[in-house]
Amino acid sequence: MRALTWQGRRDVRVETVPDPRIEKPDDVIVRITSTGICGSDLHLYELFGPYLDPGDILGHEPMGIVEEVGPQVHALQAGDRVVIPFNISCRDCFMCNQGLHSQCETTQVKERGTGAAQFGYTKLYGQVPGGQAELLRVPFGNKLPIKVPEGPPDDRYVYLSDVLPTAWQSVEYAAVPPDGTVTVLGLGPIGDMATRIARHRGAGLIIGVDLVDERLERAAARGVVCLDLRRHGKDLTEAVQELTDGRGTDAVIDAVGMEAHGAPLAKAAQWVTGLLPGAVAQPLMEHAGVDRLGALHTAIDLVRRGGTVSVSGVYGGAADPMPLMTMFDKQIQVRMGQANVWRWVEDILPLLTDEDPLGVDTFKTHAMPLEDGPKAYAMFQAKEDGMVKALLNP
Repeated sequence: MRALTWQGRRDVRVETVPDPRIEKPDDVIVRITSTGICGSDLHLYELFGPYLDPGDILGHEPMGIVEEVGPQVHALQAGDRVVIPFNISCRDCFMCNQGLHSQCETTQVKERGTGAAQFGYTKLYGQVPGGQAELLRVPFGNKLPIKVPEGPPDDRYVYLSDVLPTAWQSVEYAAVPPDGTVTVLGLGPIGDMATRIARHRGAGLIIGVDLVDERLERAAARGVVCLDLRRHGKDLTEAVQELTDGRGTDAVIDAVGMEAHGAPLAKAAQWVTGLLPGAVAQPLMEHAGVDRLGALHTAIDLVRRGGTVSVSGVYGGAADPMPLMTMFDKQIQVRMGQANVWRWVEDILPLLTDEDPLGVDTFKTHAMPLEDGPKAYAMFQAKEDGMVKALLNP
């Protein structure tokens, strides 16, 4: 089969690799029809080389058609249409029964001290072959795949793999009160979708912050009050307070994570670490790694006293300095973590209708063949051609 593989920093290639096969009795093989490029894939493209090997298959936002099922699979059959959650969960263990599928005890990567395994996402999360490929082996075939209806195009359902549950959880964790206020930092795929979900769930004032024209325009068209970081950078807190009677918003969603602009020293340290040999870089990242924390520190500044900061952007540092005195003084609550995909499926799936309240049918900005995957990564990393969300079609 053809698959998009990591070969080095900013070097991904589509290669011919062996087809996956049934390895356990409850495995299924899915022929991929659509697969997204996630903002966190760019962390692999740029920074997480020490945890990757040349040839690793990337991607964790796939959907497709079941092609083969193992002998113990009874919930699916060949021809069924399914979306595959990015985190690999058994849905039967203690953590899964708490709704914490990203912490699944069956698939935790215990040798790394991390949570549930993920498709296409480094040795830290199991080094499981990903879904930017023609075929994907999916474990827990009776429990993990999300079966979706025939008929509507993939665009309606593919975001169940990551974008929708991640954005939904970010809004849930933000605890925005009815008709309340929320600032969303970063209007990439997750931030953009979070503004839509916040509106659907009854938020009043939604403020979006970014510095890419196309992203600001896209959010503003859906009623978000947009602030351009290039213009409000030094007075962003003042601008938000002016919109909220001097308080700040009830909640702030950090949908940026460690790719925040600014902090040139931390940026340089990340870049250099990514170039070191794995044996040297891994312990450095795990014990002394520092993120660019501009977005998170901004969130702490913008939220009102007694408010909530919800972090959906990925951070990877092990020694990040935090303004704990300010956080304590402002009595801020902070919630974060990988999305627990199956926890939110029953809330989201009924919204994926012809009425399309979240605008999923037109959410993508680019559709490209899998063979153009390297070009799509480069465009997304450079924010070229207004790219916000790209889908690859094998």
